[in-house]
Amino acid sequence: MTKSCVVVGMSGGVDSAVTALLLKQQGYEVIGLFMKNWEDDDNDEYCSTRQDLIDAASVADTIGIPLEAVNFAKEYKDRVFSYFLREYRAGRTPNPDILCNSEIKFKAFLDHAVKLGADKMATGHYAQVREVDGLFQLLKADDASKDQSYFLHKLNQSQLSKAMFPLGNIQKSQVRKIAEKNKLSNFAKKDSTGICFIGERPFREFLSQYLPTQPGEMVTPEGKVAGKHVGLSFYTIGQRQGLGIGGGKESSGEPWFVASKDMANNKLIVVQGHDHPQLLKPELEAMEMHWISGTAPDFSRDYAAKTRYRQQDAPCHVETVNDNNVRFSFTTPQWAVTPGQSVVAYDGAVCLGGGIIL
Repeated sequence: MTKSCVVVGMSGGVDSAVTALLLKQQGYEVIGLFMKNWEDDDNDEYCSTRQDLIDAASVADTIGIPLEAVNFAKEYKDRVFSYFLREYRAGRTPNPDILCNSEIKFKAFLDHAVKLGADKMATGHYAQVREVDGLFQLLKADDASKDQSYFLHKLNQSQLSKAMFPLGNIQKSQVRKIAEKNKLSNFAKKDSTGICFIGERPFREFLSQYLPTQPGEMVTPEGKVAGKHVGLSFYTIGQRQGLGIGGGKESSGEPWFVASKDMANNKLIVVQGHDHPQLLKPELEAMEMHWISGTAPDFSRDYAAKTRYRQQDAPCHVETVNDNNVRFSFTTPQWAVTPGQSVVAYDGAVCLGGGIIL
């Protein structure tokens, strides 16, 4: 008897290819689904959609599964890109990948998968799901260097109940070996980095197509002018490259970093030295908290949190500020805490949820 039907999000990359292969080998009825989420200036120079679809089709053919292509460009623009621009206008640095997961991959995509008759949907994310006493938990991947639970923290119980992450207990190096052994054409394909709609192009160049430049001064915390900026939207906290500030005679010779933004006066606050006190924050406040279990954890005990992807878990105390906001107080001050990014809480391997840094 054939196992249930699983629709796999296939990007053209090796992770989603091996995801589909493993499920097929386990006896599931597998349908591949390729998503197109971006249409503006989608050319081969920056966005590799055309080649990705060719790669996904080649892999689907090798595995022996059907592949359907769907266009979610409108949903992406409405739900993800408009938010992305709104946040940058406000001087914050959003993380569109997180919203793409909760709004496109596990909403628009999941709805489509259900219409195709799927019981579950699977992606090539490095994470794990387990059910405990009727509640679904999101867990870190066994391969700590690839764990993507940070990007999935906005998923809810309904979404997790339908989600499968077959790569969660496999090392990335093993994934490529599986792909090569099974003659998948993309076994050596380079992993995609960055946001799909930006691709490999210069970020500031892309953003300037959508946001106006409003030049102003770069100043030190003491108010001394250190240089000029092109517009506060084009910088992020902790940024070192692209500031265009020389050392100067009175300078310590240490590199400059963006410490904060004075939106009211259109000034970019810059400091020298990676460990400048202005770059270290012992606590932060977060809004729009989402708890995966549906309710907040027990705040009487301590947890750990990440303020950015690929960061080590940092021990912290969590407490409610008001109906919407939560405060994270860290044992060790955190570097370059960035408004608009996500802070994500963990209890060991369990991802509890997170919110947007204020």
